[in-house]
Amino acid sequence: MTDIAASDLAAIYSAPSARVIAKARPEIDAHAAKFIGMSPFCVLATSGPDGSVDASPRGGNPGFVHVISPTQLVMPDRSGNNRIDSFKNILEGSGQLQLIFFVPGIDETLRVAAPANCRPSRTCCLDGGIRQAAPRVLSIAVREAYFHCGKALMRSKLCHPM
Repeated sequence: MTDIAASDLAAIYSAPSARVIAKARPEIDAHAAKFIGMSPFCVLATSGPDGSVDASPRGGNPGFVHVISPTQLVMPDRSGNNRIDSFKNILEGSGQLQLIFFVPGIDETLRVAAPANCRPSRTCCLDGGIRQAAPRVLSIAVREAYFHCGKALMRSKLCHPM
């Protein structure tokens, strides 16, 4: 088996359609805001200064990630394993993150790419209408929002009862 160079990919894969390219948006539109509001779970991916990558599950009541504006999201920090890999990567690495939002029963996912920073929480955060204190929040400056087709979730049957 031989290695493939990035320059070889165009010969292997056809170019994405104009429709696929047009799905990438520079901000959160009404459809994406509704999807985030329904999402009780997302995966947060960050990269460290050494190129290492971390992907962490994040969850709460639907809408635990708050849409502040079309270009601003806030995610409250909730207790976990205290490794703080994601926060360290954001503060010491590129400062960039990717989020993939899931909604149970929907095969489509939403990916958000953004620079972010970690800041102290000045207020309690609403989590599904319940006020809960969060020691820190991720302030997320949306650069791109993109709905992924549901092919991977349909193949995996992840959103359907076993």
